[in-house]
Amino acid sequence: DVADTEQVAALAARIGRVDILVNNAGGVVGQMGRPLESVSDEDWRVVMDANLTTTFVCTRAFAPAMKAAGYGRIVNISSGAGRSVSLTGIQAYASAKAGQIGFTRQTAHELGPFGITVNCIAPGFVLSNPTSIRQWESYGEDGQRALVERIATRRLGRPEDIANGVLFFVAEEASWVTGQVLSIDGGHAIF
Repeated sequence: DVADTEQVAALAARIGRVDILVNNAGGVVGQMGRPLESVSDEDWRVVMDANLTTTFVCTRAFAPAMKAAGYGRIVNISSGAGRSVSLTGIQAYASAKAGQIGFTRQTAHELGPFGITVNCIAPGFVLSNPTSIRQWESYGEDGQRALVERIATRRLGRPEDIANGVLFFVAEEASWVTGQVLSIDGGHAIF
């Protein structure tokens, strides 16, 4: 459980130095969009923990060894929802993903003097898990077509599109890039 401080600290102690950390845990935790007044405190917390607390806990656990080594690359996987709105209408998800973007900037500022870069990717719609596949299917043919028409490249993302962004941020060629948010969304954010 990467939201559990003790478990993550034990993992960090067991594996030792890590040069690259990709904070990729997250999701909607089975929730569907609903009116704000019907969202319970627990529903809010579970989504925040899955998306934002995990990023904090893992970064906090692995940053000391990176600082000691004078080198590190941290990439946080946020979402287009963190830059705009959630297509699923989940308030906690959009808020947690926006929080990851703020956390990215703050930790980039703090960790930069130690040779550590911290960047963020804000993916668009990618059919990468059962939840996103169910969401896509729920739109029906007309809704799917409308979503794709709002993407400049007129296609959904693939997991390798996101992985390529991670590879850029961890490459030595990107050693002077930190605190940045890269939208990998086929141009969806420009509309």
